Amino acid sequence: MPTFLQYLKSYWELFRLEHGLMYGLAVLVGVFVSDTNYSNLQKIIFAYLTAVLLQASTFALNDSFDYEVDIKNKRFDRPLVRGEISKRGALISSVLLFPLGLFTALLISLESFIFATAVSVAGVLYDVKLKEFGIAGNIYVAFSMAAPFIFGSIVALDSIYSMATILAMIAFFSGLGREIMKGIEDVEGDKLRNVRSVAIVKGENFASRLSAYFYLLAVLLSFLPVLNPEYLDFKYLIPVAIADLMFFDASAKLLRGAKKESIPKFRKKTLFAMLFGLVGFLLGTF
Repeated sequence: MPTFLQYLKSYWELFRLEHGLMYGLAVLVGVFVSDTNYSNLQKIIFAYLTAVLLQASTFALNDSFDYEVDIKNKRFDRPLVRGEISKRGALISSVLLFPLGLFTALLISLESFIFATAVSVAGVLYDVKLKEFGIAGNIYVAFSMAAPFIFGSIVALDSIYSMATILAMIAFFSGLGREIMKGIEDVEGDKLRNVRSVAIVKGENFASRLSAYFYLLAVLLSFLPVLNPEYLDFKYLIPVAIADLMFFDASAKLLRGAKKESIPKFRKKTLFAMLFGLVGFLLGTF
């Protein structure tokens, strides 16, 4: 009989809450890079909750639709594959969290609600069908990683600030590289769902190189914020330099033709790189 803590662990993994916490952090970066003096704590809390709830809903729906694919890919990091949560349970979780996330967005502003709704509806379309279109699906996921910065700017200003756009671009290209790279690991399962990933259509070596190029582009873009005097600060430069080194290391290995077995290690490394980047961006606003 599973314990309460085991249930919590299973749902944490279903919702990928480590990603949700990072999404929420990205929203805070978007808020404070747009207005360093922003002080509406209530809206900040609602904005963070919106990011966590909506991404959790999207991941739960994704695992429900990808159940057979994940079994084929032997994704035992997925609680549905391990039999700890049912497809029905994942679907119910997604349906419950979705309106909650939109409600917290509505409590911020109408502009925030409209933006969150548009991104979330696109997320549902991705889970249901868009994922099968390969690079188009990768582009959506990359945009969903850029969206929190834009959302944070909308929360603070009801518009989009230029620096938030630059940070969103960095997140977009690093996210695009990561999604293309992940496709290398999921080739066998993706074939079950007729997903036309870059790795399937162009080959794993091509996908490996392409993902590296997008990582390197994100590294180059990470130098743009220093054009803003507020970012000429070691609080920003050191964490972002660590992130860049991690992306550069992964890129160098991908360019040499990474084996499928090494992709999980690169997934973890690039996730930590994104976390360091987020910390740097946030510290750079203070």
